[in-house]
Amino acid sequence: MKIKQTQLLDDLISMTKTHIKRAEELLKLNETQLNYKKDENSWSILECIEHLNRYGDFYIPEITAKLSGSSNSSNTYFKSGVLGNYFAKSMMPKEKLNKMKTFNTMNPNNSSLNFSVLDKFILQLNEMLDILEKSKTTDIQKIKTSISISKLIKLRLGDTLRVVIYHNERHLQQAEKIN
Repeated sequence: MKIKQTQLLDDLISMTKTHIKRAEELLKLNETQLNYKKDENSWSILECIEHLNRYGDFYIPEITAKLSGSSNSSNTYFKSGVLGNYFAKSMMPKEKLNKMKTFNTMNPNNSSLNFSVLDKFILQLNEMLDILEKSKTTDIQKIKTSISISKLIKLRLGDTLRVVIYHNERHLQQAEKIN
């Protein structure tokens, strides 16, 4: 995938702003609705969001650290890496969500959760907006970030941003289908 860096970042900013609005809509539900589960193995709305928070706890500091150590030089185009593009595409929701196994540390199933999960998620989304704005003055192809499954694998920052934001979209869609 090759795309203008400004277009990619603008698209990701737009998605993140939409995610904030959707998360704020979830705040209108009561705790019973937010914790409803179809069965013991499925996730509630809050569990979907807590799952995203756990990934945010890894990626936001990781990306912030890499951005703070970078120089101010942006690139006109962003070219996705093979592995990064694969991960990003695999996160994009499909018509019928393909199930994926998650790591135990990222699995919130049967956790005791409340509205603070949504508050934290909205805070993380706002932090992501700041990251995306700062990314406009850097080369998101040149900066490399670790990924949550292995510190040995590094993705281009543009791919990491796509993975995180597409992952958010995936689980927001899952959460919105509950009830």
